[in-house]
Amino acid sequence: MTIDAFDVTESVIAKQIASSFAMEVRTGLLREGQKSLPPKYFYDSLGSTLFEAITQLPEYGVWRAERRLLIDNADAIASYANASMVIELGSGSASKTTYLLRALLAKRAVSYCVVEISRAAIEMTRRELASLSGLNVSGVEAEYLSGLEAALRARPANGKVLVMFLGGSIGNADYLSNARFLQRIRRLLQPGDGLLLGADLEKPSETLLAAYDDALGVTAAFNLNYLVRMNRELGADFRLPNFRHRACFDTRKHDVEMHLVSLCEQQVCIPAAAIVVSLEEGETIHTESSHKYSLDELADLTGCSGFECVMQWFDIEWRFASGLYRAA
Repeated sequence: MTIDAFDVTESVIAKQIASSFAMEVRTGLLREGQKSLPPKYFYDSLGSTLFEAITQLPEYGVWRAERRLLIDNADAIASYANASMVIELGSGSASKTTYLLRALLAKRAVSYCVVEISRAAIEMTRRELASLSGLNVSGVEAEYLSGLEAALRARPANGKVLVMFLGGSIGNADYLSNARFLQRIRRLLQPGDGLLLGADLEKPSETLLAAYDDALGVTAAFNLNYLVRMNRELGADFRLPNFRHRACFDTRKHDVEMHLVSLCEQQVCIPAAAIVVSLEEGETIHTESSHKYSLDELADLTGCSGFECVMQWFDIEWRFASGLYRAA
């Protein structure tokens, strides 16, 4: 059960809550049934650092698979994309992106813009790309679609744009939401612009669960850091020893889910969100889903969104797909 901390109407509360973070936390934790938190707020400074550590874990093959594909196919992608502006939605440290940018820079001057909700990730990207001579780097601290729209205001008059959405992030929402997301990207682009999309593919559940619940506990720390961020930024009083990380696989949806499990009956006050949250022992807060695609499903998703597949590459070791699509 969830109890309002203040006896005021929802409209008044909305005016009182200062940040979208607080409002989205409030909405997710007041939801009927499964409580949830939006995964985009994982990436504060510590969260971004922890995620970079996750990409290096032996159990987590996504990062290495996509890196292999970009190394092997950078020249082909650069030739087909023929872009003078690259906009990356959610770069992390952009360490994989450097391979493609080098291939593009060998052909022409290129501008690169990262769109990130995390300022820490933008700074990591700037440091990573500082050694690329001739690359004009900029950053937009915003959510993906509004940031893309802002970045496109600086598009070259006669050049093509390549939008990059890597790392299997397309799996973090349901099919309908992803279709709407890609359709909005398509509306912002001009015919002939490109989209480089990375998607994690179906694989055995035991492989996936190991990737999201590693032996070293880095993913658990990443998940629990969400509570640390709410304590720091929203004045919450989550006690970390009262929670545990859990990863599970939904065989019907082909989703890996991450949850925070309450280990006891407890109440947590979140002043900035104007709520007190009651949790039963064993109750969970859903923090992220990661969908694993079939090739047919991926083709349907991109096709219905207004993109034509130009080339597609597959990593056999981890089963990951990188596709270059053209705005039709």
